[in-house]
Amino acid sequence: MKIYLFSLGAGVLVGVVYSLLQVRSPAPPLVALVGLLGILIGEQVLPVSRNILAGEPWRVACTKAQTVAHLFGQLPGHNRQPPDGGKAET
Repeated sequence: MKIYLFSLGAGVLVGVVYSLLQVRSPAPPLVALVGLLGILIGEQVLPVSRNILAGEPWRVACTKAQTVAHLFGQLPGHNRQPPDGGKAET
């Protein structure tokens, strides 16, 4: 969760600087977000394509390239290990 707060803080700080300089942000927010999404997707095209060309199915290719983790980052609480370190007693 800390990284999201740092990211928000950095964005607010840049917004304050823009306001002090009396300039507008370089792109409308929606256009900027769509552009960022395009960059993230574009970064995954080659790794996934390599896996597909190696004969892997789409899902396996995306998993091997860690596409979901790269696009969405580590969501808060998603990859927490259990208190026993992930080693369940059998």
